[in-house]
Amino acid sequence: MHCPYCRATDTRVLDSRVAEDGGSIRRRRTCSTCERRFTTVELMQLTVVKRSGATEPFVREKAVSGVRKACKGRPVSEDQLACLGQEVEDALRNAGAAEIPAHEVGLAILGPLRRLDEVAYLRFASVYRAFSSAADFEAEIAMLRETGDVASAVEEVAPRPSRDPEPAPQPTG
Repeated sequence: MHCPYCRATDTRVLDSRVAEDGGSIRRRRTCSTCERRFTTVELMQLTVVKRSGATEPFVREKAVSGVRKACKGRPVSEDQLACLGQEVEDALRNAGAAEIPAHEVGLAILGPLRRLDEVAYLRFASVYRAFSSAADFEAEIAMLRETGDVASAVEEVAPRPSRDPEPAPQPTG
């Protein structure tokens, strides 16, 4: 650990505390050279294990970019995608494992995406679960309807009616 003030490498930990969420450790340090104090926050490094056995660090933006493709043309903002990415990363960190199979990353995305946008969920699920026919889509839509998560997951072409109340009639006269 380098001192942020003098760049010396000889620092000492004065105090360590686990953050409330359990996903990071806050350390209070002092530099032996300049005697200044500073705080560091250490995060657990998440590693994704691919099917081939290769590993790579988890990158939130990479997960969000896949979801962004599924959301193309849908009313989903960048802020919503950022929140989804944070939610996925939090879920993976809360699992407590440092190495996560790539399949688990996809599963962690499906739940929040289903709550965010049903059509985007179907698009993502169709690629992630390798749908091979219309029957696969029908089965997934039936499952969504059974769980009550969807009013109609096939309304991509026909927009939902406006939920705005009818304007009150104005008195004439």
